[in-house]
Amino acid sequence: MEQRSILVVDDELLIRDLLYDFFTEQGWDITIAESGEKALEILRNKEVDLLLTDLKMPDMDGLALTDRVRASYPDMPVVIMTGYPSVDSAVSALRQKVADYIIKPFNINQLYKSVEEKISEKRGEGH
Repeated sequence: MEQRSILVVDDELLIRDLLYDFFTEQGWDITIAESGEKALEILRNKEVDLLLTDLKMPDMDGLALTDRVRASYPDMPVVIMTGYPSVDSAVSALRQKVADYIIKPFNINQLYKSVEEKISEKRGEGH
């Protein structure tokens, strides 16, 4: 099986480091970005299996980033993380066909399971 790759986008260094360390230990290829603009720049040069993004970030939030990513990569699974869940953002995420909506603080093992399922579905590997 080829290496699975994720682009993690979060303005919090602690979250980026946690996710980078955890997924790297699992043998995954992880790229991190501290903003939506940086994420878009990375996506122009690197193919990834899944976008894992924070919802609330300065400049471009996770939903705006998802919208921009969908324009170029309509089949890329997107998982949104948020410490500020709301009905409005959850409904917006559903409308954008976000693969999952994870509330912080999250259980890292549940997050891992969700991400792995979404990538397997994208690759047609089933469950």
